[in-house]
Amino acid sequence: MGGPGLAEAEYILPLKWNDGGDLASLCRYLEDLSRWIAVLVVDGSPPGLFAQHAKAFPAAVRHSRPLPLGCTNGKVEGVLTGVQLSRCEYLVIADDDVRYTRDSLERAVGLLAEADIVRPQNYFLDPRPWHARWDTARTLINRAFGSDYPGTLAIRRSTLQAAGGYSGDVLFENLELLRTIRAAGGREIRADDLFVPRTCCSVRHFLGQRVRQAYDDFAQPGRLAVEAALLPLALRLRREPARLAMLAAASVMAAELGRRRAGGVRVFSADAALWAPLWVAERAVSVWLAAAGRRPLRGEAALDGRALPAPAPKEQVTSSSQLYFHCRVTL
Repeated sequence: MGGPGLAEAEYILPLKWNDGGDLASLCRYLEDLSRWIAVLVVDGSPPGLFAQHAKAFPAAVRHSRPLPLGCTNGKVEGVLTGVQLSRCEYLVIADDDVRYTRDSLERAVGLLAEADIVRPQNYFLDPRPWHARWDTARTLINRAFGSDYPGTLAIRRSTLQAAGGYSGDVLFENLELLRTIRAAGGREIRADDLFVPRTCCSVRHFLGQRVRQAYDDFAQPGRLAVEAALLPLALRLRREPARLAMLAAASVMAAELGRRRAGGVRVFSADAALWAPLWVAERAVSVWLAAAGRRPLRGEAALDGRALPAPAPKEQVTSSSQLYFHCRVTL
């Protein structure tokens, strides 16, 4: 027997734009999506933009305000609203820059026959500007040592509801959702060969995310320790260019391993791994900047001027209340 089909699924897009975004591109995508799957956009944009979106979105798209759930992280509030308003068991949750094809959407939903949550692999659509190639190096290194964290997940609604939802007061919300499902006994499929394209952000947004992304590693202590050691190591080797070159070469080799894993050569360009030393150098500095900007007693970071704790550092949680408690523990 085959897995669930798109007729049994719903697509949830949590949206919050303050600057308008590329509405024409999003509407074209929603037009395609609504022919394949039920679509719900949970829109936390300001009133003027919300009204503009309501007029522009295809008629088949349901368009709703987030429910007042008290989440500090607006994206989580949008997701949990979508889960409450959804009419289907099988859900695809995706950021506004994600661009599923029908085939990739069908596979993501179909995998939920054997899983409670599915983690696909994002990649940037052509044309890929320099900052997309830079950020792709992060993706490849993630793939080399495990799996990447995409801007989309497929999930069983009943499993998330049985877990009591997930904390809306953390910064790295996708990791929090994955850990919540696993802590509740759910099965995760890491579909590293399920490639889902996404559009590239602006250079301004990219630059603004450098330190913000480094905060996420405070929820992964092992990774944090390695990244925090990079800058002291580089400073120690500053007069030994041959060893620095070896360190850079090691990052390229790791990224290339990630590119070749699970058919990645189909979507990641041949030169993608060469950007790895730049990303590694960036993270070596930004992780220390993130550490300097954290509130040491509560392990918090800032998002849109508000304090948010990192997700729980360990998967020793069994309920949403315990998840929230672990979020507050200093890492």
